[in-house]
Amino acid sequence: VQFFKTIGADLVGMSTVPEAIVANYLGLKIIGVSCVTNMAAGITKGKLGHDEVYNVARASIEKFSSLIEKIISKI
Repeated sequence: VQFFKTIGADLVGMSTVPEAIVANYLGLKIIGVSCVTNMAAGITKGKLGHDEVYNVARASIEKFSSLIEKIISKI
């Protein structure tokens, strides 16, 4: 995480890039959309936990779903 911060990254995803690589390999057109649910290890002093990820994701469902619907309507 610190390396990515050093090179200018604002976010680090867990699976977005590998999924995009596979989709590209399969010839699929892709768009990357992620829901950022928590700070990464080493960024804050707090302990990481699944509860925070779950709660943020649940709270984001309506806005995220609306975004996805708008994206799909433009395709």
